[in-house]
Amino acid sequence: MSSTLFEAPPYDPAREHRRRGLLVTAVVVVVALGLLGYRLRNWPEERIADRFFDALQHKDFETAYAIWQHDPEWKQHADKYKRYPYDEFYKDWGPGGEWGVINSYHVDGSDNPKGGSGVVVQVTVNQRAEKARIWVEKSDKTLTFSPY
Repeated sequence: MSSTLFEAPPYDPAREHRRRGLLVTAVVVVVALGLLGYRLRNWPEERIADRFFDALQHKDFETAYAIWQHDPEWKQHADKYKRYPYDEFYKDWGPGGEWGVINSYHVDGSDNPKGGSGVVVQVTVNQRAEKARIWVEKSDKTLTFSPY
């Protein structure tokens, strides 16, 4: 038997309340997931910078160089990295480098420059006011000095 407009079921305020609650919950969940996704958009690059500075803190410069070049087997073909060889890397990041011996560090955050192909990760080293800025290329996860 079909019902017409005149035979519509009676208004149920509890049902409407549940429906509105589900709608509000769905909107809140979508917004929260969007904000979380936006906040964590550079998490892989921040993690790489964290591993890099952890290796430097532990004075494991060969591992740090491997992270910098994104090549754990860099020693097998060191001639591939003539533009920035290990010796220069050690001068820059070793105990005599700009940052000295790294006793502590904190990854502060990151930024995506407009039109850039990577992420600038900002790191506080040894509680210095000047921040270290590392460029992490999104495509191949190599590191370099930030142009910004």
